[in-house]
Amino acid sequence: MLRGMDAVFKALADPTRRSLLDELFKEDGQTLSALELRLPMLEEANLVTTRRRGREKLHFLNPVPIRLVHDRWVSKYAEPWAAALSGLKRDIEEGTMEKVFEIYIKTTPERLWEAITDGEIRRQYSFGLRVSSDYMPGSRYETTGPDGTGVWVEGENLEVDPPRRLVQSMTALWSEEVQQEGPSRVTYEIEPVGDSCRLTVIHDELREDAHGELYGGWPMILSALKTLLETGEQLTTPASLRFSGSPSGQAA
Repeated sequence: MLRGMDAVFKALADPTRRSLLDELFKEDGQTLSALELRLPMLEEANLVTTRRRGREKLHFLNPVPIRLVHDRWVSKYAEPWAAALSGLKRDIEEGTMEKVFEIYIKTTPERLWEAITDGEIRRQYSFGLRVSSDYMPGSRYETTGPDGTGVWVEGENLEVDPPRRLVQSMTALWSEEVQQEGPSRVTYEIEPVGDSCRLTVIHDELREDAHGELYGGWPMILSALKTLLETGEQLTTPASLRFSGSPSGQAA
């Protein structure tokens, strides 16, 4: 972890590279020609992740490493909601947005797949929410709230290829604002890399200017997932405890 954080700090030390991240913040999913040739160190620090679409290689701002730095230090002194990474916007021809998040976790593909699909494990790193499904292609799934009542998320398992790829539709129900957004799509891609796995989460088919609650929680969820699988412990920032039922997370 320290090596990864060192790479993040080194990449952010240069004002030119910071300006490049600013450009991705303004418009996510740009091509290499649009960004010029300033990407290698940012890619090495995992601050920028890429996806191919046809002949083009698109670049996305990846907020997860910054979230990990935040969880290690900043959240000890400041309320995490004030530092939430949201509003990372990209407009594409269909008038929808796409968000890409990437993280490396020292685990096996099988264990990572279990953590994504097992309701009890998922509850430990996903704000106390519990998912239930048989994970058959075309079947339904639902996610219940921290108190075990009420459906917060529902959708369909579109593609199921354990332990490599899971594609789901997603309809958020936890508030009137997010219900109005309608369905979007979430793709989990697991790739073994040495003794670790690269997990890429792609949240797309989002309405242009979609409510930030739909995708703003991914950096914290993935940070908590990494912490759980690598240490066996739950992430203990105030925001992660807020829905966990822990006394430390109760409002004063």
